[in-house]
Amino acid sequence: MKVGVADTLDEVVDEKRRKRPGLTSSGPGGGDPRGPKGNGGGGSGPDGGDDDRKRFDDATRPNAAKTRMLTYFLLMVVVMTFGGMISAYLVLKTNGSTEWKPFDLPIQVWVSTAIIILSSVAYIVAERALMAEEHLKAKKWLLIATVLGGCFISSQLVLWLELISWGVYAYGNPYAGFFYILTALHALHVLGGIVAMSSIVLRAWNPPISEFEVERRKTIGQVVGWYWHMMGGLWIVIVGLLGFWA
Repeated sequence: MKVGVADTLDEVVDEKRRKRPGLTSSGPGGGDPRGPKGNGGGGSGPDGGDDDRKRFDDATRPNAAKTRMLTYFLLMVVVMTFGGMISAYLVLKTNGSTEWKPFDLPIQVWVSTAIIILSSVAYIVAERALMAEEHLKAKKWLLIATVLGGCFISSQLVLWLELISWGVYAYGNPYAGFFYILTALHALHVLGGIVAMSSIVLRAWNPPISEFEVERRKTIGQVVGWYWHMMGGLWIVIVGLLGFWA
């Protein structure tokens, strides 16, 4: 009877020692949580690191629908902003104001038009390369589109300086005021597009490291393309308004 009690006490002590983290055995019955089937937080088995990796991939997966919805909202705001300005232009124009003094558009307007059209074409080529996963070609054409966007801004600066040299100021001439406001507002939105394209160029500078990165590049490239083509379309509308409805 005493021997049985002693054996039972020994088993209890051994069990407590096995449960202590510092004394866990590495044998078959040791239950090492760091083993291939362990369930520890940093384990690499099917219940450890793989689950953590899956949760990480799900968290970083691009939400294409959400990105497109936000872009739709942004484009709607842009359309409403320019729509309000154009409506005000038309109202003052049709009022027959004696101070309404149109002037011939400088050649820089047509240079800017050619530049932004070429930039839009370059972006179309880049976007098609992104969708085809031709990353080197996409990077090259994205860079070209971005540089052309910068050239457009430079052309606008030259345009404003040319008008100032002509003595054309916003004060006292509603037409000139709308000219400066519309072109400056458009240039500000173009700057936003250049920043967005620059971020895509930086992202596309190195090859993608996962299928999720490829999907993210395609989604961002698509929505930025919508914005950039809208900037080109708005510029054509502005030029048509100022040049042929003055």
